[in-house]
Amino acid sequence: QVQLVESGGGLVQAGGSLRLSCAASGRTFSGYTIAWFRQAPGKERGFVASISLTSATTYHADSVKGRFTISRDNAKNTVYLQMNSLKPEDTAVYYCAARASGTPYITGAEYPYWGQGTQVTVSS
Repeated sequence: QVQLVESGGGLVQAGGSLRLSCAASGRTFSGYTIAWFRQAPGKERGFVASISLTSATTYHADSVKGRFTISRDNAKNTVYLQMNSLKPEDTAVYYCAARASGTPYITGAEYPYWGQGTQVTVSS
């Protein structure tokens, strides 16, 4: 089993940047595919980005392409989400999730392990 802890959220003005981190402990981190999801108030949880075991494959939601970038450092057991050109509609709780597989799925149901989330608020 793997434990996940997100950090790096906060309040930022539109157009600003934040970098979220997802730190993992437990089993071998490099054996887990990691994804980021987000949930805004009153909305369903949605996919943001995912990354394969060796970073060879990444997926980003259309709404964040060109602005957000997912990456990982297996030596540090950490996955990052660099968020640039933030918009008010990016405001949400951001969660990282993990699964013991090489396929970076984009659906939350495929991920059995979840962190507690970190709040990102973008002001206009």
